[in-house]
Amino acid sequence: MIRGWRAGSVKKNEDEEQNQMHDENKRVLAVIPCFNEESTIGSVVLKAKRYVDEVVVIDDGCNDDTKRVAEEAGAIVLSHAMNKGKSAGIKTGFGYALDRDFDYVVTLDGDGQHNADEIPMLLGSILNSEMNISLGVRYGDDTEMPLWRRVGKRVLDYSTSFGNGGLVTDSQCGFRAFNKKAVEGITPRLKGNAFSVESEQLVLANELGLSVANTHVSCKYNGLKTKTSTKTPTSHGLSVLSYVLWLVAERHPLIFIGLPGIGFVIIGIFLAIFTLQSYNMTHVFSIPYALLTTFFLIVGALAVFIGLLLNTLPHIIKRTMEEVKQL
Repeated sequence: MIRGWRAGSVKKNEDEEQNQMHDENKRVLAVIPCFNEESTIGSVVLKAKRYVDEVVVIDDGCNDDTKRVAEEAGAIVLSHAMNKGKSAGIKTGFGYALDRDFDYVVTLDGDGQHNADEIPMLLGSILNSEMNISLGVRYGDDTEMPLWRRVGKRVLDYSTSFGNGGLVTDSQCGFRAFNKKAVEGITPRLKGNAFSVESEQLVLANELGLSVANTHVSCKYNGLKTKTSTKTPTSHGLSVLSYVLWLVAERHPLIFIGLPGIGFVIIGIFLAIFTLQSYNMTHVFSIPYALLTTFFLIVGALAVFIGLLLNTLPHIIKRTMEEVKQL
């Protein structure tokens, strides 16, 4: 049952009351992926339980008391035998939601960074609307994000935007709400690992035609009892950035692989012309320029070939599968 999502409303008309009664019969699941969050997970679970029907904590190979504390707080705990990364945790939680036919899923971190009291507000952006995903956006005075994190977040936001079809305001916030349609579409397509899952969800949402609503949420960093990431900020950012760039390149190979390849070939041609002109004038063949020319021509030609191959192959596979189905 959906609780408290319109607590701030004072007056409702009859239609709104009927819609709320309808939505109160919907079931909501909170998914919290965790790795060694024993000091904070209990309070996060207790808060989340006020607003959802069930809380499931994904024990991603924890070697502390996260599982015990979460269970004592009233959560269902699903354990991975080893640490698989946040993406695997989210996928496990989404699978649980689909198996038990939940209507909405809210994801949040177990380190206390997100305020579970804002779950009704996050859900309110997709209830009785055509929106499929409610994306928590962290900004303003109630966001305790350090400057260096804001700079890194903005870089990842712009990178994700290339594959999302539009500017993303907060691609790395894990505080999100999904309706069943979004969960059904995204879950089987998640392939990433670690912390790339947030960006991957948005890229997939764009491919699936899912609508995304931005919802302002607060964010806590100061005074957290545990680190908000199991990786250093640099390794976290680089791993996400590299995966996002490959993810985008995989979906738009001609633009992100083929086009740079053409640029390399053009540079190689100009270097070849310069090398030949230099030889004609000095009668000295420049080996460094020749090697540089060869490098640009070979790398450029390979990039163009790979771009064309990645762009053509999915269409060939799709056509072949359609022909097989018709047999």
